[in-house]
Amino acid sequence: MANKLMLLIFVVGFALCVESKYMVYNTSAKIVPDKLNVHLVPHSHDDVGWLKTVDQYYVGSNNSIQGACVQNVLDSLIPALLADENRKFIYVEQAFFQRWWRDQSPAMQKIVRQLVDGGQLEFINGGWCMHDEAATHYIDMIDQTTLGHRYIKEQFNVTPRIGWQIDPFGHSAVQAYLLGAELGFDSFFFGRIDYQDRAKRKAEKALEVVWQGSKSLGSSAQIFAGAFPENYEPPSGFYFEVNDDSDIVQDDMNLFDYNVQDRVNDFVAAAFSQASHILANITRTNHVMWTMGTDFKYQYARTWFRNMDKLIHYVNEDGRVNALYSTPSIYTEAKYASKESWPLKTDDYFPYADCINAYWTGYFTSRPAIKRYVRILSGYYLAARQLEFFKGRNEAGPSTDSLGDALGIAQHHDVVTGTEQQHVANDYAKRLSIGYKEAEDVISTSLAYIAQSSSESGLKLQQCPLLNISYCPPSEVNLSPGKKLVVVIYNSLGWKRSEIVKIPVVSANVIVQDSTGKEIESQILPVVDAAMALREFYATANVGKSPVGGPLYWLAFKVVVPPLGFSTYTVTSGKRAATTSVREKFYRSDGNQNDAIEVGPGNLKLVYSGSDGKLTGYINGKNMVKSSLEQSYSYYVGDDGTKDVAPVVPQASGAYVFRPNSTFPIQSQEKIPITVLRGPLFDEVHQSVTSWIYQITRVYKEKQHAEVEFIVGPIPINDGLGKEVVTQLTTTIKNNKTFYTDSNGRDFLERIRDYRSDWNLQVNQPMAGNYYPINLGIYMKDKDTEFSILVDRSVGGSSIFDGQLELMLHRRLLVDDSRGVAEALNETVCIPSACKGLTVQGKLYFRIDPLGEGAKWRRSFGQEIYSPLLLAFSEQDGDEMTNFKVPTFTGIDPSYSLPDNVALITLQELANGEVLIRLAHLYEVGEDKDLSVPARVELKKLFPNKQIIQITETSLSANQKREDMEKKRLVWSAEGSTHKSQRVSRGGPVDPIKLVVELAPMEIRTFLINFSKKLSTL
Repeated sequence: MANKLMLLIFVVGFALCVESKYMVYNTSAKIVPDKLNVHLVPHSHDDVGWLKTVDQYYVGSNNSIQGACVQNVLDSLIPALLADENRKFIYVEQAFFQRWWRDQSPAMQKIVRQLVDGGQLEFINGGWCMHDEAATHYIDMIDQTTLGHRYIKEQFNVTPRIGWQIDPFGHSAVQAYLLGAELGFDSFFFGRIDYQDRAKRKAEKALEVVWQGSKSLGSSAQIFAGAFPENYEPPSGFYFEVNDDSDIVQDDMNLFDYNVQDRVNDFVAAAFSQASHILANITRTNHVMWTMGTDFKYQYARTWFRNMDKLIHYVNEDGRVNALYSTPSIYTEAKYASKESWPLKTDDYFPYADCINAYWTGYFTSRPAIKRYVRILSGYYLAARQLEFFKGRNEAGPSTDSLGDALGIAQHHDVVTGTEQQHVANDYAKRLSIGYKEAEDVISTSLAYIAQSSSESGLKLQQCPLLNISYCPPSEVNLSPGKKLVVVIYNSLGWKRSEIVKIPVVSANVIVQDSTGKEIESQILPVVDAAMALREFYATANVGKSPVGGPLYWLAFKVVVPPLGFSTYTVTSGKRAATTSVREKFYRSDGNQNDAIEVGPGNLKLVYSGSDGKLTGYINGKNMVKSSLEQSYSYYVGDDGTKDVAPVVPQASGAYVFRPNSTFPIQSQEKIPITVLRGPLFDEVHQSVTSWIYQITRVYKEKQHAEVEFIVGPIPINDGLGKEVVTQLTTTIKNNKTFYTDSNGRDFLERIRDYRSDWNLQVNQPMAGNYYPINLGIYMKDKDTEFSILVDRSVGGSSIFDGQLELMLHRRLLVDDSRGVAEALNETVCIPSACKGLTVQGKLYFRIDPLGEGAKWRRSFGQEIYSPLLLAFSEQDGDEMTNFKVPTFTGIDPSYSLPDNVALITLQELANGEVLIRLAHLYEVGEDKDLSVPARVELKKLFPNKQIIQITETSLSANQKREDMEKKRLVWSAEGSTHKSQRVSRGGPVDPIKLVVELAPMEIRTFLINFSKKLSTL
């Protein structure tokens, strides 16, 4: 008992010796005008898939790869913000946030709304993901941003004000003006610019600029833009996740390792280190931003905020600098209030290199199959939403929402870029496939509904997502007497199209008739062995079983389809009429002929050498162009970095980085045998370049361009070398190092080999450093001629030599490039019987024009590539041509079509019954003498069977009225902005009676429309 009493006295005595004190930290600091203000911006960069899938990242599974759980971030964040009203946090990725939000109780949702209303939690950027800026198409960028912005508006009634593209690998002009200024953003911040560019900008106070990304829209679409001094992470030593190794602020004097003054000194030193640049060499004003967070941080948010509370408190007591909780919005307001003038930026930030041998230009092509899948489904999503509108949205399902969600995620800067791990790429493809299947149901039921002008009545229309590999079960049917195959062909563009359609069939004895019963000209071609091998392997890989039988022929026929409408054609067995029964003429060259071979049934002719089978010339009798033209294939051997010697950091070619160490021409022998198939609609040239490259070149009778279909792969690696496959097209054009590539499928930017407009480029990688992203096309010109190539997906390309354009088609590499993915880019596809390296099938298109005449083709045909005709099939019987009551349809006034310089890029019925439309002018100022002019769209004729009762013009993402956005727009002062800063003329307000929309060159206008329910027939 005595011992217990003594112990009690000791414990009480010890407790009395240690003073108990509850510390309240002063975190209420605001901006101080005469001090250096350090804006602490808490954030977590949450990749929507990369090393783990999007769902694994959200729930925190598969942590053997990476310990990351977004659910923990958001769960931990809310109580941390509630603990102190001065704390702030910014969040970006709505694909994650909506997963978390839908699981919260009404009470928690109310708390979060209060945090948003009070400015503690701010949504910035606000898209479904942080999209890439090189491999994305502008329509996809708009769609995914709209998905996130409208979600934020619906749940919180707020509009994001800041662009936050901190991790994409280079930055596009379209991002600045279209996905920045046209969204109503006040500013735009990013992390990755070329290391040479960053060094020069630090020296010239030019990290922060006024960016005018569009020469057509000029200062009307400019934005304040800032590159971080290093990256999007905190300064060294200020990482405070629970397992980070930075020193915490230990301010309990009764414990060991008390370090308040040391940590304050570290903070001030880091601030002044940045500030000495800031005030003298990096940027302007007495404001610096510290990005307090990085990938998947704040899983235990309290550790971050506890240490930032202490830093703010003690640093401000010290008084040398002023620290405060902030957001990019607050930082932007401070910069704007300074009334400084800023350097003017007018092009983009491509290509990006982070050190001497590391140009991140390989990802422009990496994973070409998923790049193509995303592009196909993008155009499909556009068409599906149109048909969903014509039929009427069905809230009970199916809908296009699932595809919209999958495509939104797919624009993430580690998806369409091809920089994710293989299992993650598989997950993205699965999500896209699920979204496609639901949208397929929407399209089938909508077409059936419209064609019958009644309910679907059980009619089933089938589609062929694997048509590109000759696999289409609905068309591969034996058409016995009385049976017919009805093909419904939908055109999602606003103008009439006349094209050649190809479908696989099992018999050559078939005829094609239009909806009036008139037999139309058609052409039969064999399905070649290379295509059958592709079909067999990849159909098995995609559908899980080997295809039964197979088509023997391609049936090609000409179709004419009205705008925003469909036509129907009927295929039956029978003898072809004399006018349509022209058989193909085969011409096989084994390399022994000396005569030139001309290919093409119309004005356009390609000339091949009879002696070696190579392309030698291009002749167009319509525009009087005659030019030499050659095509070749080569591969770059990917450097493995093993020969790099210190101080040079070893650098391999990989998923991100393109680093070749040698170039080899691909040619199996001197003479390439060719087979020419001649027909009434088009000619084909077949060439087996090697055992793993097969090419078909088509020249159409009524087209003025050539089409090249390539099959590349599996790329051989049995020699232990990774390879990057390119094709070159060579002319005599004297382009003087200059060529042009598109920005996200929109504006074309001038590129000059071995040159940057913003700094004196030190050329270390002459190939990789001259590669640029291509989503629409690339062209070059001289004083007489221009040569254009258009593509069917994102690729990398350049003009490495004058007169030549080069595109990278496929990559297979054996070494990781040390940028985090920790996996070699060695794509392999497996079926039960075998695994093979990836084979890629795709198309490119080329044309030579007199100077100034190529834009019309690039713009109009570019739209046709993005929005191909959509085919659906129905096997029917009976004596009538079809069982459809409505065999042809257009959703607009039959006498009307959109102007040649305008595209309808969105037509979507929203869940609330409003209709979202976007109209895009396709031409830049001065691009075409006839079409670079203002355009007018008559909405009454665009919607002839509907009465518009209200139309509201909005921001690009449809989350605020356009007039409200313009009133809030910040007008920044740019240095040297004389004529370039003049505001351009844009389309005026829409008269509610006339309902005519005006569009200036490169202008996109977005509207929400309410229709009367009284007049709503097809």
